[in-house]
Amino acid sequence: MRPFRGIAYALGAIASVQVGATVARHLFAFLGPAGTVFVRVAFGAGILLAIARPRWPRFDARQWRAIIFFGLIVAGMNLCFYEAIARIPLGVAVTIEFVGPLAVAIAGSRRPLDLVWAAMAAAGVALLSFIGGTVTTIGLLFALGAAAGWASYIVISQRVGRMVPGGDGLAFALAAGALALLPFGIAGAGGELLNVRNLGIGLVVAILSSAVPFSLEFAALRRLRRQLFGILMSLEPAMGAAAGFFFLGQQLSLRDVVAIGLVIVASAGATRTAASPAAMDVP
Repeated sequence: MRPFRGIAYALGAIASVQVGATVARHLFAFLGPAGTVFVRVAFGAGILLAIARPRWPRFDARQWRAIIFFGLIVAGMNLCFYEAIARIPLGVAVTIEFVGPLAVAIAGSRRPLDLVWAAMAAAGVALLSFIGGTVTTIGLLFALGAAAGWASYIVISQRVGRMVPGGDGLAFALAAGALALLPFGIAGAGGELLNVRNLGIGLVVAILSSAVPFSLEFAALRRLRRQLFGILMSLEPAMGAAAGFFFLGQQLSLRDVVAIGLVIVASAGATRTAASPAAMDVP
């Protein structure tokens, strides 16, 4: 029963993230991508600060620099992703973004099989990179920026975790990220940021995209081997495509479906053979 529940929790976390993205996509009409991501990160920071309830810490300058840099990475990654899904289908954007953690998982490996996974993922991205139909140049570039941000997030989060024990580092990093996004949010949304309806939807996005997935992933990791958890997370591009189809009416071409399948198989394979799977969760 424990593995079954763990699998259900992991899949629930994936579904929550993707449904949160579809809700955010509807909010773009009022706040734009920049305004939406500001509201999401700001509420996410508030939720995390309320849960962690950190006392004002006495960090040194080196720790503060790491925390602020981490916050900028989170802000840039989320901004790029929201700008991407404003222009290209959700499933395509999630698939391209997923190359970030995949690259971290196989970076530095000399095993021939890992080179196969890398080539398979590259082939998938190459198929998605044909401009026209569902993909635009600017949307592709934003998705690649989100992938680079996710890879950086994984690497930097490990460093910040060593420098700042507990959840204080992430809480303050999200707060720093929200402050960095504030000018973009004001420029993109203006007075709509003060609309109660928009703020309410933004809170829902933050809960679906951050609070619920973190809770479900934590519960899943208590019941599953980390390797199995990583393989399940590889289904995220497929879940993104399904969410885009059912909630946004986004159609994918056969080429897109094949490309997404290649990246999913590459990610699952890399996770299966990796000695230490890369973390997949994103705030």
